[in-house]
Amino acid sequence: MENKAITGGEFVVKETACHEIFIPEEFGEEARMIQKTIADFVAREIIPDIDRLDDHEHGLLREKLGKVGELGLFGISIPEEYGGFGANFVTGMLATEEISKAFSFSVAFSANTGIGTLPILYYGTKEQKEKYIPRLAAGELISAYALTEPGAGSDPNAGKTKAVLSADGKNYIINGDKMWITNGGVADIFIVFAKIDDDKDLSAFIVEKGYGGIKIGAEENKMGIKGSSTTQLFFEDCPVPVENMLAGRQEGFKMALNVLNMGRIKLCGGSVGAAKAVIEHSVKYANERVQGGRLISKYGAIKFKLAEQAIRIYAAEAAVYRASQNIEDAIKALMAEGQPKEKATIEGIRRFAIEDAILKVAGSEMLDYVTDEAVQIFGGMGYSAESAVERAYRDSRINRIFEGTNEINRLLTVSMLLQKAMKGELNVMGPAQAVAAELTSIPDPEPDPEGIFGKQRTTVKGMKKSILMVAGAAVQKLMQTLAKEQEIIMNMADMAIQTYLAESIILRVEKLISIRGEEACAPQIAMVQVFVNDAADRVAKYAKDAIWSFAEGPEQRMMLMGLKRFTKTDPFNVKEARRVIAEKLIEENKYCF
Repeated sequence: MENKAITGGEFVVKETACHEIFIPEEFGEEARMIQKTIADFVAREIIPDIDRLDDHEHGLLREKLGKVGELGLFGISIPEEYGGFGANFVTGMLATEEISKAFSFSVAFSANTGIGTLPILYYGTKEQKEKYIPRLAAGELISAYALTEPGAGSDPNAGKTKAVLSADGKNYIINGDKMWITNGGVADIFIVFAKIDDDKDLSAFIVEKGYGGIKIGAEENKMGIKGSSTTQLFFEDCPVPVENMLAGRQEGFKMALNVLNMGRIKLCGGSVGAAKAVIEHSVKYANERVQGGRLISKYGAIKFKLAEQAIRIYAAEAAVYRASQNIEDAIKALMAEGQPKEKATIEGIRRFAIEDAILKVAGSEMLDYVTDEAVQIFGGMGYSAESAVERAYRDSRINRIFEGTNEINRLLTVSMLLQKAMKGELNVMGPAQAVAAELTSIPDPEPDPEGIFGKQRTTVKGMKKSILMVAGAAVQKLMQTLAKEQEIIMNMADMAIQTYLAESIILRVEKLISIRGEEACAPQIAMVQVFVNDAADRVAKYAKDAIWSFAEGPEQRMMLMGLKRFTKTDPFNVKEARRVIAEKLIEENKYCF
């Protein structure tokens, strides 16, 4: 236990053993029962009516959300004392993954259980929680999160919505506009962020629709996720009882950031679930469509696509459950120190904000790749609005914008890592200096790596050295101006993303082999070999772009030589490795990993 990660970003400077992580193959019967309940609900209630939901048939979304409440699915992660199931963070992630196969309905579901409920659960008073949480868990109330404003974009603290205390001191009077509000058209309560008087930071309020002074805009006509409700909100002298302030005055901004951390990692879990549904369509269609007298699943070009879809899904899934268990371990440790569960959960998630940002980017871009390739496998049929993959393609695109754009999350990944280093929370400078010294020394002969993934582990170590080399040199060279060099920062973020995914898939398959044996894991072993090989090449490209952007002369040549050494891989037959994976999918006629 003492070896487990205790803070986010440690993966850059620390090795992890496979027994320290959780893999989804370890889920027990109880978690699988929750997953099956959700899967059955989606198959019975959502998929048959998905066109009606996308057409915004009056009252249908609210009706479906009510049925979710009747099954208790809104309460999976809510404590039993408030009418929930009390599942841990990892099981909650599995629920997120499964509901995400419900296309746009999953957006409404997740907004209610996540950003609409958690601010009250984590920051509310005892009275607020007792009043609202049981009814949210039961689906009697539907919630929405009103943060984004016209002109504020990715800077929530730039919002202009105002709250002014009434003359009698009983209410805050809210005025302002909110936009892109998920569940806006069906919600009974809103978590509203506003600045009191001339405060620097936001405050947050629980606002009931029935308070008056709230005008709900028309449903937005969106590219995708059409079945979810997205509206503007207009507050005109909306009175909110003073006891409905959440947390405290000017605490809203901090709350918003912490809720976004939760949303980011959950978005990755959702992307994994959606991608699994899409690859099922890919495999089945490839096994049905005949071209040139043969099933298209017999062709190497299609096998490549199926295998690559599977590899990227499997790596993202490995990473999201690895991080989820890290968060769960942190929550338990903080509770053991005496913190209440709500505060421990907030802090546990905050500690892994770096991984949350990494996973948001990785998951959303993985899903975009998988859906795009699914459309390609379907060919002309994939472009038809009658196909499931066409809807999945459109629905996928929002995920690179949700929860902070992927550009913002890349910048945050590096800035948070450097901030932890500067504060002494993470020992980055020591390892970075060691890598810098290694560049000027004659490398010692490397011993033959041990274990089935010895070579891949060596490659990942080199990828970490590449991050430390580039980040250390960039900080030293650019210093205060680094923040303005966003292209270089995003290069470093992409290096970190690939490294985290590569290490995660190694750890997952190592642990799986310890459970099932090597022979039973041939496709998963092939996944590791292909992913790590490709990730090393991608890291080399990102690092080279960064080095060329700020280093010159002997320094540049030395770093490029080091990079070549750090990211080298041994030749192996990637075609055959992908075919092992594809043929397993084709044989099973489904995603089977």
